[in-house]
Amino acid sequence: MTSRFPALRIAAVGALLAATVALTGCVAIVPLEPAADAVNPSCADLIVRLPSTVADQPDRETNAQATGAWGDPAAILLHCGVEVPGPTTLPCVNINGIDWIEDDSEAPLYRYTTFGRDPATELVVDSEKVSGSTVLVDLSRAVSTIPATGACVGAEDVNLPPAP
Repeated sequence: MTSRFPALRIAAVGALLAATVALTGCVAIVPLEPAADAVNPSCADLIVRLPSTVADQPDRETNAQATGAWGDPAAILLHCGVEVPGPTTLPCVNINGIDWIEDDSEAPLYRYTTFGRDPATELVVDSEKVSGSTVLVDLSRAVSTIPATGACVGAEDVNLPPAP
């Protein structure tokens, strides 16, 4: 009779181990590459302030410095330390005091890059799963830790000399 208990214990431990592997295997690490300026201390300030949910999507673990991801599968990707954008003809949106350049050239994936902040932060948002404006609102508090050094301007803001 005593020989059955070790077998039951081994079976129970095996079942527990299998369940643990199954649960941890469901949410894999999101593989990302760090941006060129990911080691910037301002990126560290931003990353520690990232929310645990964005647009009702849970956060995910990533394998690269100064990155973030939300959703399963990931619907929102964040990279801090990307190249600071220069003048562009792409649309600029201001959400909670943060200027974002919006690039929809790969729709339904939208790329948003902060304008007038150094280092710059880039978001890639799957618009079929989440609203870009909701993502920008949810991340504005963390992104605002990087001080603004400039702002988007429109044609109406540019002083041109009078035509001859």
